[in-house]
Amino acid sequence: MPGLARQLASLGGCTHPVRLDGHRTEYDVDTATGEIGNLLRRLDSATLPAGHLLVRCNNRRATRCPACAETYRRDTFYLITAGLRGGKGTTARVATHPRVFATFTAPGFGPVHNRRTDGRPCRCGVSHDQDDTELGTPLNPDTYDYEAAVLWNAHAGALWRRFSIYLRREVAKLAGLTQRTFRNHARISFAKVAEYQKRGAVHFHAVIRLDGPEGGDTPPPAWATAELLTDAIRSAASAARVEGPVIEDRPHTFTFGRQLDVRPIHSADFDGGQELTDRAVAAYIAKYATKGAETATGALDRPIRFLAEVAHARISDHARRMIRTAWALGARKSLEHLRLRAWAHMLGFRGHFSTKSRRYSTTLGALRTARADWRRAQTAPPVPQDGDSTLVLAHWVFAGTGLSSVETWLAASLEPAPGTEGEPTT
Repeated sequence: MPGLARQLASLGGCTHPVRLDGHRTEYDVDTATGEIGNLLRRLDSATLPAGHLLVRCNNRRATRCPACAETYRRDTFYLITAGLRGGKGTTARVATHPRVFATFTAPGFGPVHNRRTDGRPCRCGVSHDQDDTELGTPLNPDTYDYEAAVLWNAHAGALWRRFSIYLRREVAKLAGLTQRTFRNHARISFAKVAEYQKRGAVHFHAVIRLDGPEGGDTPPPAWATAELLTDAIRSAASAARVEGPVIEDRPHTFTFGRQLDVRPIHSADFDGGQELTDRAVAAYIAKYATKGAETATGALDRPIRFLAEVAHARISDHARRMIRTAWALGARKSLEHLRLRAWAHMLGFRGHFSTKSRRYSTTLGALRTARADWRRAQTAPPVPQDGDSTLVLAHWVFAGTGLSSVETWLAASLEPAPGTEGEPTT
């Protein structure tokens, strides 16, 4: 039992680990002769207390695995923070570069229940509470454009890519440069995350930064200001559009909604008067990295194989109609490239929830690798002598997922892993 408890504790609270069968063996090798020397370490799944090697599931969804989702959130926090004030291999010079926090919304598909900022009641005549389940649902579901709403989600990623192209053009134009020479003077870096509104439409939060020609390592030119960047973002967002499919003689064209919010970082007008600092922006973006459609709209948190599954699922009627619409559109041959049935549980959105440009900061993969290297170093064998190297022989096969009833009981009795509570610190 103590050994099993230690193995479960190493999962950091993951409740759906991957179970692997196999082994890993390490030998020291003389690099001069190629001769294999002493056995350094051997790990065999059959000798482990659980009978398998247990590996964290690394699911980013808080509804599926809170512990792994928390790790994903923290990694996103540090990734965003590194691009705002340096660290994790990114120079601290980026803290002096022009940067803004921008929110891009979806267009309207019909009137929905909402909470007005001016204190007036909703169109239905009711002043909805913040936790009212009617928020985001259509006033009249029969006239709500579910088809356009699903197709918007499916094309949102392409629209962002179009915007990023236009943004470079707009910045170059405002700076008096050609598109070809712009790359010799400045570079645009960004990190964004997708969030579902309560109505089920995706919108984007993004940190956008102006750098020198080599990214964050070089200072931006003198003309690069937060005001110029803001003007360019507004122009590019209004110009960006993606042509969608024509369904039953009805053409679809997708643009961003009229509500575009662009604020320079370090302003005092953010989230109810909270200062728009590096930390506030990183925390705000990171909290959406572990949420999907199931959090905002009450939809599903996993794919469906048959539409009949939706009939008995505990989801909202609005989410059910969005999923049914995605499933119906997915049957069209002309839309098979959108894979709407595979992403029906996501209401048509199939893009990555968090993305960044190459030069913005470190990567999630680099953060995971550093964490894995640190853990491996805690139990590493003696360092090979000069002239020696290490030969690793490993073979693993999938053996299942999840914990047994005994393992689940024991895992629930363990203390939470240190540092899994509250906001991350740097």
